[in-house]
Amino acid sequence: MAISTENDSDADTRAPLDFHHPYTPYDVQIEFMRAVYGVLEKGNGQVGILESPTGTGKSLSLICSALTWLRNHKRSMYEAGLEETAKSMAGEPDWMIETSLRRKREELAHKWEEREARLDRVRAKERMMEEKGRAGKRARVDEGGRGKKKDEVDEEREFWIGDHEGDGGSGHDPFSLLSKETRDFLSRVGMGRAEAEEDDGKEEDEIKIFYTSRTHSQLTQFISELRRPVFPPSVPSDTVTSKREGEEPTTETIKQVPLSSRQKLCINPSVSRLGSLSAINDRCTELQQSKTKDRCAFMPTDENLKQTHQFRDAVFATLPDIEDMHQIGKGLQVCPYYASRTAIPGAEVITLPYPLLLQKSAREALGIELEGNVVIIDEAHNIMDAVANVYAAEIRLSELRRARQMLGVYVKRFGKKLKGENRVMVAQLGKIVESLAEWLSGSLQAKTEHGIADPNGLLKHRGADQINLYQLIKYIHDSKLAYKAESYASHVEEQNFSASDTKSRVSTPVLHTLVSFLTALTNLSTEGRIFFEKLPGPPPDIKLSYLLLSPTHAFSSIAESARAVILAGGTMSPFDDYKAHLFPTLPPSKITTLSCGHVIPPSNLCVWTLGSTRPINGTGVPPDAFEFSFQKRDDRDMVRQLGLALVNICSVVPDGVVVFFPSYGYLDQVVAMWQAAEPASSTSTAKTIWERLTARKVVFSESKGGSSDEVLQEYTQAILSPGENGKGPGKATQTGALLLSVVGGKMSEGINFSDRLGRCVVIVGLPYPNINSPEWKARIEYIESSTMSRLLSENEQEQGGSAKPTIQVQAVAKQVARDFYENACMRAVNQSIGRAIRHRNDYAAIVLVDRRFGTDRIRTKLPGWIRGGMVEGSETKGLQGLMGALNGFFRSKRGV
Repeated sequence: MAISTENDSDADTRAPLDFHHPYTPYDVQIEFMRAVYGVLEKGNGQVGILESPTGTGKSLSLICSALTWLRNHKRSMYEAGLEETAKSMAGEPDWMIETSLRRKREELAHKWEEREARLDRVRAKERMMEEKGRAGKRARVDEGGRGKKKDEVDEEREFWIGDHEGDGGSGHDPFSLLSKETRDFLSRVGMGRAEAEEDDGKEEDEIKIFYTSRTHSQLTQFISELRRPVFPPSVPSDTVTSKREGEEPTTETIKQVPLSSRQKLCINPSVSRLGSLSAINDRCTELQQSKTKDRCAFMPTDENLKQTHQFRDAVFATLPDIEDMHQIGKGLQVCPYYASRTAIPGAEVITLPYPLLLQKSAREALGIELEGNVVIIDEAHNIMDAVANVYAAEIRLSELRRARQMLGVYVKRFGKKLKGENRVMVAQLGKIVESLAEWLSGSLQAKTEHGIADPNGLLKHRGADQINLYQLIKYIHDSKLAYKAESYASHVEEQNFSASDTKSRVSTPVLHTLVSFLTALTNLSTEGRIFFEKLPGPPPDIKLSYLLLSPTHAFSSIAESARAVILAGGTMSPFDDYKAHLFPTLPPSKITTLSCGHVIPPSNLCVWTLGSTRPINGTGVPPDAFEFSFQKRDDRDMVRQLGLALVNICSVVPDGVVVFFPSYGYLDQVVAMWQAAEPASSTSTAKTIWERLTARKVVFSESKGGSSDEVLQEYTQAILSPGENGKGPGKATQTGALLLSVVGGKMSEGINFSDRLGRCVVIVGLPYPNINSPEWKARIEYIESSTMSRLLSENEQEQGGSAKPTIQVQAVAKQVARDFYENACMRAVNQSIGRAIRHRNDYAAIVLVDRRFGTDRIRTKLPGWIRGGMVEGSETKGLQGLMGALNGFFRSKRGV
């Protein structure tokens, strides 16, 4: 059942709707799909914040609801168009109106039938090739003498920036870096800035669903799910008929295009081998310049227009993922990165990773228009961190020294040939490097380990504060200075070192890193902060980091443009942060929230709050209560009691137990205490807590720098294949395994502890971030000040004049900041809890070890399905109550 909903859409979402789900959906799936459909139907900037636990088929529910709405919407728009035509001809003879409407229907039918027939031919051809085993591979295009020794002329042509002209750069047009021929071609197929000419193969731009998730693997999984359901045609069923069968078509293939970076899609070996995304981008755009002789042979042009259209049709016919796109482009010998643009206008679903959607410049470069379209953000629990990461940048002192060395090598070779603007700009970049390096060198000698840096102070040396950063950054992009200087430095090193030395070196794109940091410096100072932090050596190092303090402004271009935005995830609770920091000005009437229950029966979940090992009587907090706060977590007796509680839990829980600690440092500290000898009052033969744990289960511990894959593999093997290859139980008393992990660590997100791997998940304490760190101090300060400014502005509008800060306004601002801090903690907790219970027949116990989990303030921030499975009053019943509950729970599951 749905645990909570807000702002049910005005659309009649309770009316019977066929979502074309390939299976019989659960009640929670129906509720979820209705919520999505309602948000999309209402449109007009609506937002849905929807939570559906892992294992409830969230991705398939998103697909079925969104595609059902899209197809219904297309048919309704078609019908509305016919009605509008009829209204505009009011007063004309009936036969004339009917003729006009029939002609419109015939045009639509012809276009639809032609497109579907074309895609059918593509599918038939592919099936035939598969059956005959003739999936031909075209010969690789010669890389153009890659192994030849460069002479001085080639060297100058590749590395020299002397041919750069002052204003020939990109400006605000991401396509201006391409050659005129390329821009003309892209405009003819519906891309670019120029007016497009008529082209028979051009697809009409239609309403789209932009679906984004964190990683390419998650997008690949989504595309796999996209292949399961089938949907009716996007035109009224009585409009077209199948020429082969003479019947109305009942289905239509989903038109989906996956987008990605050049790094994933480039098929030019001489470019893709560069490795660095920045270097690949620069080299690719350089090869499109009209003055470049060795132009990329894979770039879509008039000469390979047929292959480009074949690429588009193959994409629409096959529901490809990124790897498929690469192979299609390789087979047709046409660039997938640019050819995919021709498929965008006719696509229904466009899948892309977070950075390509969240950054406006990336959307412009891809030709993505969000206006009037739908945006679905999956795994949205970390969307605010994702926005901050997209805009984050950092530079180290060691990288600045390397950049200075690269520029020195470059200027030594080409300095006398640099003229005019080129000479000035290269000198300015050198001053920037010197100033930043000088500031960091001084900070490295200071006693302070970390803190906030003043942007003005960073550029006060060498006259760098007089430099126009916007103009310099634009010049570097236009001239490809970073790419050319780094390429030349690598070229020189290759000449000076042996082959073995060259293979062992890793070329770091430090100039590109520097440009990213300079770009961050141009952001509004109110939106971000720059931090410095010393790094352990040897040799000692120090870095500058830019942190975006609020995602509001960066996300506003998406929220304001899209018809509707859906934020979906398995653990979205608590919801308040998304409203306050992504959509602060959106009225409540435009936000729909939903927290779905789980598909498991209530008997498959046992949630217990362990507040103390002893029963708690009365309302006060007993001195021996579990409270793993910064002030109390070092209490050796409390740590010992935690260990004894785990020994008891491991004695009754079968198979796998996963324990999450607040941090790696605290995990190591606790393990050290458990491994120490028992107090002197105990007998000399008393076993340590660690020995008792290892007697119950095979114990594994996650380490900060270690391999999570290896630990997970050994943990899995100890449970599923005990005793194999020297792993697993060494004693008859051992049953299963215990994994000690960290909230926010490698095991807390994306890892599946289903079935026997996670019969019990234990959360130790509340993993609050370090509020004394410079980053969190800056965040809290920013949230308080921005909240206060917003409240004062609202008060001014209400009062019709200026408003002054009041105690009440200040209190509200502090509470908003406190909630943000606490919600960051609870999102991490909820992610860890979600590692267990991965499907309908799964079952597990969740043990929350900290008395604060029993407070209403914390409990309300747990997911609805967790709150629903919580044993009432468990925080007061102690360890004995927990053991009775676990014994009963797992006894009822024997034989399941």
